[in-house]
Amino acid sequence: MKVVVIQGPNLNMLGVREQHIYGAMKLEHIHAQMKDFASQSGLEIEFFQSNLEGEIVDKIQECYGDANGIIINAAAYTHTSIAIRDAISAVNLPTIEVHISNIYRREDFRKQNMIAPVCSSSIVGFGPFGYHLAMVGMVQVLNEIKAVQEMQKQQAV
Repeated sequence: MKVVVIQGPNLNMLGVREQHIYGAMKLEHIHAQMKDFASQSGLEIEFFQSNLEGEIVDKIQECYGDANGIIINAAAYTHTSIAIRDAISAVNLPTIEVHISNIYRREDFRKQNMIAPVCSSSIVGFGPFGYHLAMVGMVQVLNEIKAVQEMQKQQAV
């Protein structure tokens, strides 16, 4: 099973930008930890980061028919992008939203979340550990889907 991790704008600057909010861990280290967990869990994992909304939409659409689930940190686009919301909804894949900081304890404009209603779940405020939690959650969701599919196959026989 394949999971695609999509990172939004400025996440390529982790470890440099606002360490008091986002911590000192760089994106490459987060991805390395996720890759280790994926290999232990028998998952294929792919990483993608872009500062451009349209590229993120394109990547979400590419997941249709190619991936079993998406983990996304849409970053600032969380609060503004109907296009990303619509793309997540269109591909209809289990999608877990991650935010390093607790967006609900920050500026008022960050409390507007355009994508949460079309995601399977959201993990906010756990720092980089939130990505690990998303991986654990994704394994659980994919296992549940697999179990339901196997049960349906048995009932059809």
